[in-house]
Amino acid sequence: MADQQITVTLQQQQDYRFLIDFGAPVPPLVGDEPPPMGGASGPSPVQLLTAAVGNCLSDSLLFALRKYKQSPEPIHTEVVAEVGRNAEGRQRVLAIRAELRLGVPADQLDHLQRVLDSFEQYCTVSQSVAAGIAITVHVSDSLGQALK
Repeated sequence: MADQQITVTLQQQQDYRFLIDFGAPVPPLVGDEPPPMGGASGPSPVQLLTAAVGNCLSDSLLFALRKYKQSPEPIHTEVVAEVGRNAEGRQRVLAIRAELRLGVPADQLDHLQRVLDSFEQYCTVSQSVAAGIAITVHVSDSLGQALK
């Protein structure tokens, strides 16, 4: 049984452009497919999925560090979705790679290894998506030192 339900409403505006309403107080946004199907007047469904994975991972990392009263800001995240054809020849998101960069050097953060070992497990979106799409996560500090 679900603890909560999230409802998002989409209303077609023209062709592949939809107004996406998240409900108050979040402002709606426009989603659209890139050319030649759409007009690229907003993020595509793949971009929205990619953003959701990156946003959730960033939130989870920040939350885990703040539990230990650490300040890693500003976190910078880049997420790349690999789109290609599956075995049936249908276009799919084949893999997602997330690169998270902390805003401070690693030696300024206590309990960092403990956080790095567990933060992904608390990300609702990436853990759900990972059931069907491989997600690779890398974390580095502000000096570029690879941490995970």
